[in-house]
Amino acid sequence: MLSKNKVKFIKSLRLKKFRQKYNNFIVEGDKMVRELLAEAPHNVAELYALDDWLASVEEVGEVNRERLVSVTPEELKRISSLNTPNQVLAVSLIPEARVDPDKLPQALSLYLDGIQDPGNFGTILRIADWFGLSYVFSSPDCVDAYNPKAVQASMGALFRVVSIETGLEALCRGRPGLPVYGAVMDGENVFHAPLGQKGGIIVIGSEGSGISPAVEPYLSHRISIPPAAHSRADSLNAAVAAGILCAVFRERAGR
Repeated sequence: MLSKNKVKFIKSLRLKKFRQKYNNFIVEGDKMVRELLAEAPHNVAELYALDDWLASVEEVGEVNRERLVSVTPEELKRISSLNTPNQVLAVSLIPEARVDPDKLPQALSLYLDGIQDPGNFGTILRIADWFGLSYVFSSPDCVDAYNPKAVQASMGALFRVVSIETGLEALCRGRPGLPVYGAVMDGENVFHAPLGQKGGIIVIGSEGSGISPAVEPYLSHRISIPPAAHSRADSLNAAVAAGILCAVFRERAGR
């Protein structure tokens, strides 16, 4: 049986301070754990699953047997953060993430400034994965990529896209020619703006306040997604905006 301390530890990983303290995060559900096993089986610290699941998933063979724990449906329910526990829960190491200094100027990346909704963060990771972006950077005041809701919303993209928490100033330091495109309401129409540079960073602001004053000075280009003439909407969802901009950049700039 799972001990009270083990249950307490797993539940503590729902909070950022404990994810940072233990350098662990939770991955739940058949699809998500299969994605983890396919991309980074070496990062699995512990895996709790129903007997039928353990017996039917070949990828489990990549994990040290000592890290596999058979649990009952009742035990799984005790440690799950899902409304309906889904066969398996894994505790994974948070991978060490680094920026390749040679790759950054040659590739398109996203920078998330103050995004608070974990669903938006996870969806943006999924968008980055779809369009082949290697990095999604985020400001220190963002929700973190390893929030359980962000992990679920990423649909496995978290294991393929490098997510790094950092200040935009640090990324721009020593790279004076690196284009930084800020998604703002009064920017140049992105469908007409010149996007010929090979590398660059697209900045997506928070859901409520947009791009913060601290980040504004680092924008080299201010771009916007124009609404229809008859539109009465006052803004776009952050993830929707990120998806549109990534599509435009890929199509128009050949990235």
